Amino acid sequence: MAGRIPQAFIDELIARADIVEIIGSRVALKRAGREYKACCPFHDEKTPSFWVSPEKQFYHCFGCGVHGTALGFLMEFDRLPFPEAVEDLAGRLGLTVPHEVGSAPGASTGAGSAGSAGADDTAPLYELLAKVADFYCSALKRSERAGSYAAQRGLTAETIERFRVGYAGDSWNDVLRRFGSSERDQAALHAGGLIIERERTGGAGSTAGSTGSGSGSDRYYDRFRDRLMFPIRDTRGRVIGFGGRVLGSGEPKYLNSPETALFHKGKELYGLYETRLARRALRRLLLVEGYMDVVRLHQAGVTDAVATLGTATTPEHLHRAFRLVSEVVFCFDGDRAGRAAAWRALQQALPEAREGRELRFLFLPDGEDPDSLVGREGGERFAARLDTALPLSEYLVAQLGEQADVSHADGKAHFVALARPLLEKIVPGVYRELLLDRVAAALGLPVERLQQWLAAPEAHNPGQPRAAQGRAGRTARAPLRAVGRGSLITQAITLLLHFPAAASAVSEQQRSELARMDQPGVAVLIALLEQLQASPAASMALTLERWRERPEYRRLTELASSAPLVADQGAASQELRQAVARLLDSELRRRLEVLIEKARAQPLDESEKLELQALSVAQSRVGGP
Repeated sequence: MAGRIPQAFIDELIARADIVEIIGSRVALKRAGREYKACCPFHDEKTPSFWVSPEKQFYHCFGCGVHGTALGFLMEFDRLPFPEAVEDLAGRLGLTVPHEVGSAPGASTGAGSAGSAGADDTAPLYELLAKVADFYCSALKRSERAGSYAAQRGLTAETIERFRVGYAGDSWNDVLRRFGSSERDQAALHAGGLIIERERTGGAGSTAGSTGSGSGSDRYYDRFRDRLMFPIRDTRGRVIGFGGRVLGSGEPKYLNSPETALFHKGKELYGLYETRLARRALRRLLLVEGYMDVVRLHQAGVTDAVATLGTATTPEHLHRAFRLVSEVVFCFDGDRAGRAAAWRALQQALPEAREGRELRFLFLPDGEDPDSLVGREGGERFAARLDTALPLSEYLVAQLGEQADVSHADGKAHFVALARPLLEKIVPGVYRELLLDRVAAALGLPVERLQQWLAAPEAHNPGQPRAAQGRAGRTARAPLRAVGRGSLITQAITLLLHFPAAASAVSEQQRSELARMDQPGVAVLIALLEQLQASPAASMALTLERWRERPEYRRLTELASSAPLVADQGAASQELRQAVARLLDSELRRRLEVLIEKARAQPLDESEKLELQALSVAQSRVGGP
């Protein structure tokens, strides 16, 4: 697995990126003096309040308060996790993202961390899978039988090209012969899930019909044979695995890549890359079950369809979906198996149900799946069915109602017993309260009575982890937030954010003296000074990105979005000098008063006497007490 992204690379990325270009490719920016403005892409407005500063490489909306760097915009607008935003931005600049050896995967290093940079060890695997995908695409064009099958299934040439649909020939070693000429190549094919090692049937080192020292064709065989191939792509469009649909009536009907360093089927959603290409303003995801369902829906214009990869819906699928959209519609075949899958999906979805999110369930007519139905009635009529999808609350009540007769007391008690473990999965909040109201109405009970019946021990309160996280977050931000916007420390930090070069106005001796202070926020000020003096930053954005992984990041972005205290670099340096001088003077006075007060109550030791003498001399130099 790839390690952490070095901070030096993130610095280079931010220094080379142009936030105006990044945001301007998604939002219609208009020049306004030295900055740019637009209607905010994150909330509805008619008068532009969204501003982008090319000098600071920072954006801010005065309407909704959203703000950040180019990376932050990609994370917010495209709903990307940080590592993927880095990959996206690097790709635009023609850079390859390096990773550190021996560190946690998928994160930045954060300010001040160190490590040796190493190459991304997954890069060759990505390249190999891309080449195999091209090989399958070429094979489909050459195979009359596979082409006829794709046409029979209703796939157009444009759709085949868009989804890079291919064909794995009816051979045990097409891929192995083409890409496995050496043991190293064979190992790579095996790591990518493209070939399978033959089962051992003899003694040590023997395989079916061969010895362990035999050729690659003796030891391995192709995983995919005589199948229509669907490359599975990540959010950057890189092939990470494959799904294969058998052309005939063989089993299994669908075969997926195994778990690899790149592919984890419990986390990936097929068609997500194509959905994001088709819809920039993504509001909803339609979650279906098969590759062909996704491809045919997109072909018919229903371009928000994605699919799980041969597995039931998992919490990871839902986490990923709700990072991108606020509404998920589950779509299931109208048979018994489809309804069973829907009930399992509901149980996985309950912990994700909360205010601001919609979870709905669409059931198709018996004997139909999305592939067949959209082919028969077209995209518009299929899309209209989405308006009839059942909200999670209605589906939950309807399903429980089929299992318990609420016309009598025993049935109501059974209904509550069935509902209790489901309702306990929902985090406390407005949504849970509204769902309780709906369940109480179905039972014909006052909600207070239902709550009494559902009462569970406090130790089993499912909301506790969420509350604890909230407290942890507030505690982490307290040291900087406690300073208050008007304090000298906050002023100094704000000056450094807006004018990073001002850090050179503070001497090393002053930094050392600041370190002796015991005030909220002073540690952040010192860290900023050390950081900017050791590695100057050309913009506010670069400074902020060094702090992204630290708890103070949010507060720093708030200060960064405030109006600058001065107009230019020279004034910032002067203001920073004065602020630090006043801070040190106040600390000198405070310590002097402590020692004088102590001397009145008891004799000072020798070190304290020397300190008092030195402080008195220093105080006289700055004008006396």
